[in-house]
This record gives sequence, structure tokens and C-alpha cells, in this order.
Amino acid sequence: MGTRMRAAAVFGGAVALALPLVVAGGGPAGAASCNLGTGPYQRQVEQFLGRPADGRQSAADCRAIRSFQSSHGITPTQGYAGPLTWQAMNTMLAQRAAGRTPNKAGHCPVNRGRIACVDLTRQLSWIQDGATLKYGPVPVRTGKDGTETRTGLKKIYHRSVDHWSTVYHVSMPYAQFFDGGIAFHSTAKSMWNPPGSGGCVNMRSADAKAYWNLLGKGEDVYVYGRKPGT
Repeated sequence: MGTRMRAAAVFGGAVALALPLVVAGGGPAGAASCNLGTGPYQRQVEQFLGRPADGRQSAADCRAIRSFQSSHGITPTQGYAGPLTWQAMNTMLAQRAAGRTPNKAGHCPVNRGRIACVDLTRQLSWIQDGATLKYGPVPVRTGKDGTETRTGLKKIYHRSVDHWSTVYHVSMPYAQFFDGGIAFHSTAKSMWNPPGSGGCVNMRSADAKAYWNLLGKGEDVYVYGRKPGT
């Protein structure tokens, strides 16, 4: 190897050691690199994704984590097992654990007839009639830090099937308002997309449509708990 080539090789090695463990890789648009650093929630994230739970980042782990992040709009989409990624996964686990008994702890009133319940802690909603579950539970996306969905007993006071927000300039299909400008409505975003809404209870389209068909003006809504990260 010539002097110039040896110098280039040494310089290249020094740069590689100085840079973070990030490598180029294929993936979704806007995710041009993969972080090979071991994150603080590495083992938990690996377990959630069905990966070998050794607590050490690998290229395969990174690809799996990036795929999850891309699906739910978690940025930066670099495959790092950080707190935001684990928060989304942990919320999913809590939702799965609710099963068909979301009101097992009895937080949502059972003495008011038909009522839509919103649990901010688990990011879950369902409709019950007395103690009978009528629909759900389904994942929801509620207000972010600073624009939290307000808690308490409310009533649906206005409905607009094809609503347009003049505040956020976005479509709000199947909007059912129950607290000022706060409403149930559908969105195209993932229910686990951080940081959250401007206060509304975002739902998947099919769920928002079901709520539209099952609820009406004057129906009760009960919001309780606290969203993770708020």
C-alpha cells in the first residue's frame, strides 16, 4: 500500500471512530440512517417486537424498530429504542391487557345509561350502557402536553359529520363535540402517533363512524386519567 493510500485509510478509520454509530440503510422516506446505539429501553422494545431480548442493538433490531417507528410516525425514525418508542409500545400493552373489560376498575360511571368513556392513561375509549359494553374498547389519540383533553363528565352538544376545523384547517369527519372545541373525530394518523392532538379524541375512521351511529346529542361522555407524557 502506498503512502497516500495508507494515510487515507488511517484518516478514514479516525473519522469512523469519531462519528456516532449510525449507518446508511434502506427504509421509509425521511429515514436515511440507522442508529446502532443501544437505547435505554432496548430489552423491552426487543421483547415487544419478538426479537432476541439480549439488550444489545443489532442491525436487525434497528430495522425492526425503524419499521415500527415509521408505521406510527415516531421521529427520528432511526431505530433507536428511546423513551418515545417504548411509551407507544407500553400503551399498546396496556390496551391489550384491557381486553373486553375496560371498565374493570369501575372508573367510568355505570349509573347513567349509555355513555362514552375515555381513559387517557391507557388511551382507550369505549361505549357502555350501564355496565354492558356496547362498543370497543378502541385506541384513541388524545391531547398533547399543553393541549390536554380535559377530564370530567361532559355531554355531546354538537355533531357535524363532515366538519372542517377553522382553527387547525383540517378535516374532522364524524365530529361529535362534547367540551368546547373538543370532539371525537376520525383522523388518518396512527393512534400511537406522538405527541398527540390539540385536545380532541382522535379515532380511526371505522371507530369514529361507529361512535357517530351509536351516540347522539345529549349523550354523556366521561374522560378520566392522565395521558403518558402530559
